Amino acid sequence: MKILIAGATGLVGSEIVALCQERNIPVSYLTTSKQKIVSRENYQGYYWNPNKGEIDLECFNGVTSIINLAGANIAKRWTPLQKKRILNSRINALRTLANGFQKLESHTIEGFVSASAIGIYPDSIAHYYEEDETEVDDSFLGKVVFAWEKEVDRFKQFNINVAKLRIGLVMSGKGGVLTEMAKPIKYYVGAPMGSGEQWQSWIHIHDLARMFLHVLEENITGVYNAVAPNPVTNVKLTREIAKVLEKPLVLPNIPKLFMRIALGEMAYLLFVSQRVSSKKIEESGFVFDYQNICSALEGIYKEKTKQYKGDACSDREYAP
Repeated sequence: MKILIAGATGLVGSEIVALCQERNIPVSYLTTSKQKIVSRENYQGYYWNPNKGEIDLECFNGVTSIINLAGANIAKRWTPLQKKRILNSRINALRTLANGFQKLESHTIEGFVSASAIGIYPDSIAHYYEEDETEVDDSFLGKVVFAWEKEVDRFKQFNINVAKLRIGLVMSGKGGVLTEMAKPIKYYVGAPMGSGEQWQSWIHIHDLARMFLHVLEENITGVYNAVAPNPVTNVKLTREIAKVLEKPLVLPNIPKLFMRIALGEMAYLLFVSQRVSSKKIEESGFVFDYQNICSALEGIYKEKTKQYKGDACSDREYAP
């Protein structure tokens, strides 16, 4: 196996690259900066510019699989300009890859797996969404994911295995949503959002990296939810973060209106409820290392959680 990664230097991409290095899997990666092109054993960079549709076709040499993670960060205030950037960055990246693919006289590529997001599922406390859910959330993020996945489907024309991983909240100590949630808790100003009853489907970053490779190694096709088996409510997640950090939660729940004023339309991310199933990916043979939020947080903060390690994980009571 040799993998070409678009978005290799981001949070998830870096984890996948590290896992590939552990397994001695050669990686080629795409970068928009010629100064950031690195060439070393089993790790080779190539230039591309998705905004202009430019890509170095040498990047496909010897590649058997492609992982697409490219896209602008959604966790920035959703101004009209940022919303355009979020959508276009995803569409342009996929079109540039597809157009480059079409120019190849021959190739060794067998599989293509792209990141997607559970944001496509409608907001609901009561429902437990399966992968065959056809309704799309009527929000900016829902519309972005719908367009994103439609563009991924273009790769089916190349007669290769095409898969989409709808990713939930990624738990990592190196950045992302957990870092942002932990900040106020560390300074004693953390609290659940709104009612705290909204469901949040999450995944440990190590399991997410493993899942991408699993999809490629097993020649899997179709749509899969990249979430752990046990989603939790916002209040549960907030309390577990506070517990592992050994910090009290002293403030009342944060009103939705307050966050709407502070963050604008992006506040939607904090209050949307998406209770998502991992059943389909488990039936493909994937086994999670981190099934419960307490064990996931313990793994991330293990150097600071000697007392926490003795606590039992009991997330099953919160699971669907």
